[in-house]
Amino acid sequence: MKSKGTAYLLWLLSFFGCLGFHRFYLGKIGTGLLWMITGGLCGIGALIDLFTLGGSVDQYNTNKELKQMREVTMANAMSTSAVASAVASNVAANTAKEQ
Repeated sequence: MKSKGTAYLLWLLSFFGCLGFHRFYLGKIGTGLLWMITGGLCGIGALIDLFTLGGSVDQYNTNKELKQMREVTMANAMSTSAVASAVASNVAANTAKEQ
């Protein structure tokens, strides 16, 4: 989970967002490099980031949480499938023994 406080601190430490440290923190490597090269798109992008940074942190955290939930769901589905397969094999084996 990423922190809004850390993101805003990095925004501040990167000359009010012009160096894009906050973008690297959120995993936006491409736009982080763009911010470094262009000075935060001549300061305009850096200023916009001041108002949108909180939402960007929320979006990052939501995406990470959803990814973790998908992984857990898939793992559960696979284990449930394995259990169902084992039960079906046992039923088939028992049926064959009875005949």
